[in-house]
Amino acid sequence: MGTYIVRRILQMILIMLLVTILVFLMVRLLPGDPIRMFLSSQSTEFTQEQLDLLHHQYGLDKPIPVQYLEWMKGVLTGDLGRSIITQQKIINDIKRRLPITFELGIIAFALSIFIGIPIGVIAAIRRGSWLDNVLTGFGNLGICMPSFWLGILLIYLLGYKLDWLPIFGFTSITKDASMNLRQIIMPVICLGLAPIATGIRLTRSSMLEVLRQDYIRTAWSKGLRERMIIIKHALKNGLLPVVTVKGMTLAGIVGGSVIIETVFSIPGMGRLAVEGLFAHDYPIVQATLLIGGTVTLGANLLVDLSYGWLDPRIRYR
Repeated sequence: MGTYIVRRILQMILIMLLVTILVFLMVRLLPGDPIRMFLSSQSTEFTQEQLDLLHHQYGLDKPIPVQYLEWMKGVLTGDLGRSIITQQKIINDIKRRLPITFELGIIAFALSIFIGIPIGVIAAIRRGSWLDNVLTGFGNLGICMPSFWLGILLIYLLGYKLDWLPIFGFTSITKDASMNLRQIIMPVICLGLAPIATGIRLTRSSMLEVLRQDYIRTAWSKGLRERMIIIKHALKNGLLPVVTVKGMTLAGIVGGSVIIETVFSIPGMGRLAVEGLFAHDYPIVQATLLIGGTVTLGANLLVDLSYGWLDPRIRYR
């Protein structure tokens, strides 16, 4: 297994190299000049000499391959550059914003596991009953409902009309745990609804397939209790496709924070990416996309390693 992990890490390094090339080139293909936009936002007159000086200062006058190599050198040394708009080091912004996005994403991901999977198992066991119809209907509704629309609806009902929860903003849990909890309730609901609904549908389908297998019928014929059959014999095999999707869900939750953080005005990585994209701030967009790609690859590695625990027949070579 150790050899397999080393090989997968080497593959991740190669893929990350390709990701950095794609990210760098895609950002450069965006229409508009970030320096012109920055100077225009200052509402001051600027000359061509000033424009050329700033292009030289940020290395934007160099050939694309040279710009890429300089950026990669900084990435490998932990320096993601400076924002063109704020003039601040991007690594400082990321250190401040990344924990916010991770807090929202990890809570939403945990809810998708501890709520979605058990509900899917219950729906499979009670197939065809009114309970199954209700839970499956909830799953269908959660998959179809856009997260940004749900966010606006929650803001209007729980924040504006009922005044139960804060409408926007974020407070660190170390400063005020109570306010932190109240502020993340609506964003976490929006982030977690679709993964919970997907978990319900997929777990139900997978468990129904497993429950039709011969070894499950044999377990029933031996007189084993339902709880033992479900937990010990059916659940592990039924979770294999669920784990695959949950790996993609983890990356999707981090990516989905772009919309939710914008709706709720949360200063996380998603909002930083949006601000950098609209301002054509190349270094910020490159850094946020790089982190998103790293999270996706890490999630895929965890999924691959979890297969061996769920199914002993799987061998790593």
